[in-house]
Amino acid sequence: MEKRQQVILSSESIAFDKEHRKIINYNISKYIGAAQQGKSQFVNINLAKQRASATKNKVIENLDKFLIEFESNFIKKGGKIIWAQNAEDAIAEIKKIAKSSSCNHIVKSKSMVTEEINLNKELVADSVEVIETDLGEYIQQLSGEPPYHIVTPAMHKSKESIAELPNAKKQTDSNVSPNELAEFVRNELRDKFITAQIGVTGANYLIADTGSVVLTENEGNAINGMAFPKVHISICGIEKLIPSIYDLDVFITLLASFGTGQQITTYNSIISGPKQNDEDDGPDEMYLILLDNNRTGLLALAEQRRALACIKCGACSNVCPVYKNVGGHTYGAVYGGPIGSVIMPHLKPEENYYHLSSASTMCGKCTASCPVGIDIHKLLLYNRRDFVAKGHSTKTENLYRFFWKTAMLKRSKMDKGGAKVKNFMMRQFFRKQWGERREMPEVVTKSFNQQWREQRGIK
Repeated sequence: MEKRQQVILSSESIAFDKEHRKIINYNISKYIGAAQQGKSQFVNINLAKQRASATKNKVIENLDKFLIEFESNFIKKGGKIIWAQNAEDAIAEIKKIAKSSSCNHIVKSKSMVTEEINLNKELVADSVEVIETDLGEYIQQLSGEPPYHIVTPAMHKSKESIAELPNAKKQTDSNVSPNELAEFVRNELRDKFITAQIGVTGANYLIADTGSVVLTENEGNAINGMAFPKVHISICGIEKLIPSIYDLDVFITLLASFGTGQQITTYNSIISGPKQNDEDDGPDEMYLILLDNNRTGLLALAEQRRALACIKCGACSNVCPVYKNVGGHTYGAVYGGPIGSVIMPHLKPEENYYHLSSASTMCGKCTASCPVGIDIHKLLLYNRRDFVAKGHSTKTENLYRFFWKTAMLKRSKMDKGGAKVKNFMMRQFFRKQWGERREMPEVVTKSFNQQWREQRGIK
């Protein structure tokens, strides 16, 4: 309940921050336009979505089979698999690899799973420097903030506020242009790539039949982080699988179109283990950490398991009226927006994210925007149902629901009391939940049922 109250207070201040609203509305509007253009490449976009949905559904229903197939093929190419039950296991294994490699700094590409396990903080505490190499993540690292958005980490910042960050940290000119800022960051990172002992990346997809890791990006930092260091560590959730390399075409194009509005992202890499004997480039060792972290708990739920089909494109957040109003940080969670509200209570049950499933208008825009056909708004309702059954609602809320249900199930009870009594009861018991800035609805003197009966002379 304390976390819920903190989120409400944070949302209150952000919702009335005009500068914040101006920035994210502008950035999201640019995305909406680009996404429309990107989707136009599909002759039949609904067919592409149906194919992707069916493929991911097959993976979810047969996850154990595809994991075994992937593991076998990945190991054949010289890769090493590490199964991590939770964040602690993953951190311990990465620290062990860093120690054996005499590593003092790591270059890391954009990865939400590393945010999920709080990798940077844990490694820094172990005297290992971690450098974010994605421009947006680098900006957030300089500002000391987590990513704001699943695809666009610094979406909430203006170019002026971004320019001030290196100025404060690196003594640069605060009036630099975006191009000059990108050039500055590029020069800062170049030496880090060359001298890093370990590169850490996420994974957009795992291909079961080839045992390959797929990285899709726009800056080339993931390729550099994989190619220059002697050791490459990839980390992702166990749900990232697709059955075959022949499925990759539809997933790469859907992710690009729905995630950034491109026809295809600039760099797309298929990595099948470390450098082979006949190859000149690549890491000497490659580790893949497959993270569970309560994903199997979500998999056990017949309805909500569909959330594991998510390809992390961020489209649902970009159309969500709640997200556009209060932004990403107010969720207080690694994964914000509608899909985050579905999965976070299951991935982090100990952190009490149950309230997030109620932070929705149920407008259905998230479901309509999903490239893999996840019924996100329905999953939020399933979450609400389950959380009430598990006792994650207050006694007051339960009392309201009891009386509301009792009245709604029988016409004679619903008609009792008249408009005055009903309006009084609503003002007394629902005003706080309804909110200070919304007027309470007024119950009319005669209900629709009464008017309908009177017009037809029915007693």
